[in-house]
Amino acid sequence: MIRCPDCGAEIDVDEDEVEEGEILSCPECESELEVTQTHPVHLNPISDDLDEEEDEEEDEDEEEADDDEDDEEDEDVEEEDEEEDEE
Repeated sequence: MIRCPDCGAEIDVDEDEVEEGEILSCPECESELEVTQTHPVHLNPISDDLDEEEDEEEDEDEEEADDDEDDEEDEDVEEEDEEEDEE
């Protein structure tokens, strides 16, 4: 019998029926657990913090891309202004 690493609840897992990388859910605390080893079965919690960090990184990447686009637009406007000044 395997225990949830978060709450200690028993999880009925047959080591012959699970594969490494498989995601299981704890029946008590509903934590998502990844099977990292099959003989014997070892479970690691999948942290929500990791998902939040990934989301934050994606948001930062999107913001940087938006900033780059804004910079390009600013440069285009400056070039137009320069062309008008030359006339």
